Amino acid sequence: MSRTVHEEHRDEEDIKSSGSGACTSLTVWRKSLLFSCNGFTVIDSDGNLVYRVDNYIGGQRPQEVILMDGLGKTVLTIHRRPKKLRLQDNWLVYEGEVGDCCNINATTKPSKEPIWCVRKHINILHNANCSLLAHVFRGTSSDKRHAYVIEGSYAHRSCKVLDESRKVVAEIKRKEAMIGGISFGVEVFLLIVWPGFDRGFAMALVLLLDQMFS
Repeated sequence: MSRTVHEEHRDEEDIKSSGSGACTSLTVWRKSLLFSCNGFTVIDSDGNLVYRVDNYIGGQRPQEVILMDGLGKTVLTIHRRPKKLRLQDNWLVYEGEVGDCCNINATTKPSKEPIWCVRKHINILHNANCSLLAHVFRGTSSDKRHAYVIEGSYAHRSCKVLDESRKVVAEIKRKEAMIGGISFGVEVFLLIVWPGFDRGFAMALVLLLDQMFS
């Protein structure tokens, strides 16, 4: 990433603050550090690598995505749940490594229980005014009340994660440089995480939106 990206990122993070503490602002680059892989690279305002994803190849849509920290240690494992109905698109989020989730079936279980379940919202009526993208549930079941919703447009990199009280806890925004009027397009964008919300999980939600809507 260029020095311009780092300087602009630092300015944006300084602006984002509240009485309960400053928000965390991360720059997300939709590109793997490995030449042969697709993925993501995430840096903080000091230019430090904090998260990376580089575990799938080419245009394949993986059944499993692994979020790693800057040193390559697994933070979260994200696994697509087998579809019972054609319209369903559910993903399970596990803490740390889980083993070979892709070979899990009805008779074998992963070594851990999932901590989150994320379900894509299906706009059956094709309502152009519907901004709901996904529901986020605690644990394995999507039958109970959701803990968070995601609204907006991932294609335009304009999304908000809201809790049950409709309070914003994380946000995806376009990144626009103030120097020279540079536009980064949609491949480089901001992930802003409010105090109290886990930034690793916020990045996992970015990965899921990318799987669901790219």
